[in-house]
Amino acid sequence: MKKIVPIFVVTLAVLVLFNGKKYDELINARLQSTVAVCLEGESCGASASASASVSTLASAAPIKKVELSEGSEHIVKMLNSGDGGQMIFEPAVLKVSLGDTIHFKATDAAHNSVSMDGMIPSGASNWAGNLSQDISVVPDSEGVYVYQCDPHVMMAMIGVIQVGEAVNIEEIKVAAGNKKSSFMMNSERLDSYLSQL
Repeated sequence: MKKIVPIFVVTLAVLVLFNGKKYDELINARLQSTVAVCLEGESCGASASASASVSTLASAAPIKKVELSEGSEHIVKMLNSGDGGQMIFEPAVLKVSLGDTIHFKATDAAHNSVSMDGMIPSGASNWAGNLSQDISVVPDSEGVYVYQCDPHVMMAMIGVIQVGEAVNIEEIKVAAGNKKSSFMMNSERLDSYLSQL
């Protein structure tokens, strides 16, 4: 009679050892491979100074911070597709002053804008727009507001508005860490948006 080894034991053995090396060592070796970096306006020669590791490139890429939006009226489009990907608000990150109005435009059908529970300033008023309908919002408290499209929240169709000072940013980051596990796609989108504030 043959002895049957459970599949998870075999899978674990394959993950730990692969060609005599630990799996994580192989992954790290792949991540450390060099690539040529050619910045605009510079020569793309094969010199040692023009190459860098992938991990160095990732850490060196500056995060573009969002500036305070001009005026007191701001438009956010609800889109199936935009510069930032699929199922997106555009702009996805916005900084406004207290008392400004944000107009959410149903540019594409079957979207709405709804403030996310536990992801707005304490004591602030929440909002909930109807599907395929425009809604205008005047945030009444300083801080960071995170909002979603109800039908597409699992795809991380979310947006972030900073009103005045980001007085609740730490609470929002904690809530974001808990929320992103519910996103089936674009799970890093919320972290990316918050890093732009």
